[in-house]
Amino acid sequence: MDLEERNKMPNYPFWLGGVAASMAACFTHPLDLAKVRMQSLGSTVPSPSMLKILHHSISNHGLCSVYTGLSASLMRQMTYSLVRLGSYEEMKRLMSEDGRSPSAGKLLLAAGVAGGLGGIAGNPADILLVRMTSDSIRPPEKRYNYRNAITGLVSLVKEDGQKGLSRGLGTNTIRAVLMNTSQVGSYDFFKTTLLQYPIPLVNYQFHDGFFLHVVASLAAGTCGTTVCSPADVIRTRIMGSSGKASPIEVLVRSLREEGPAFMFKGWTPAWMRLGPNTVLMFVFFEQLKRGWSSLVPS
Repeated sequence: MDLEERNKMPNYPFWLGGVAASMAACFTHPLDLAKVRMQSLGSTVPSPSMLKILHHSISNHGLCSVYTGLSASLMRQMTYSLVRLGSYEEMKRLMSEDGRSPSAGKLLLAAGVAGGLGGIAGNPADILLVRMTSDSIRPPEKRYNYRNAITGLVSLVKEDGQKGLSRGLGTNTIRAVLMNTSQVGSYDFFKTTLLQYPIPLVNYQFHDGFFLHVVASLAAGTCGTTVCSPADVIRTRIMGSSGKASPIEVLVRSLREEGPAFMFKGWTPAWMRLGPNTVLMFVFFEQLKRGWSSLVPS
């Protein structure tokens, strides 16, 4: 086998990333719930902390309440994450067919395109996730009361028609492009950089392994949280609303009522979710890849 053949990326199943993301979501869903509820609150309500939201939910509705909307979260991972990770890995494999690693610019571009495709695919599940996780903070007469993601999807189509499935699509797609570029694309960048250069001052050199994956994914999670926060807040408010406000209208109203700080509402739970979620997702993804390679050798 020549060098070019050895450097080619293995061909993994397209759905593998969706499974890894679903496994990670099972651990981090309570933090996602807290983030959505913080972002859904307007200026008339003092912004509670993540811990207060989770404590209030458990005290009033039991421990299982922090997993409200888990079915929508899993549907989201098996649409949005499946497409964004599967598309990115496929693009990366195609760009590596000549045996050379693609440049950072090409990887970021591929991550952005894959993120946009994932955002479109996962939009209906995103709407259900926002509505199900924020339902308990709504007035009783404005609640959606979806029992699970499947019944919620049926109700959404019945009440809003096919157009209801595209609510917030523009903002969600922009967020997905930003997220995939700043999370998945930057993960490869951080990992490659840490492997090439020692850490200044301590002169520590990383090696490809679990510790490197944790550090690179935490850096990617921090980058992704910060870059995506404004679009994430606007998307949450549009999808949680029963009205027809445009992203610009939501942005202008929120800036007028709350000031620029509204764009980073829920940043802490978003980071506390995305950091561990990114670590778990990539660790599970790498293990699933290894397992698949052992079961189906190329």
